[in-house]
Amino acid sequence: MATFKLKPQKGLTVRDPETREPLKATGEEKPRNTYWLRRVKDKSVTVMDAKKNTSTKESEQ
Repeated sequence: MATFKLKPQKGLTVRDPETREPLKATGEEKPRNTYWLRRVKDKSVTVMDAKKNTSTKESEQ
């Protein structure tokens, strides 16, 4: 299953429906399913750009 990295909007607590644990403020890799896509649509979470992390690591080398 495809995944994407998400972080909660500032000031919000968003829980994983399976573990009931809050999403970490630094972001977590989650499955690209209807639950998380709804959280993106209602703006509870933000999709983190993985390309920024990759390019930063490349420039440090």
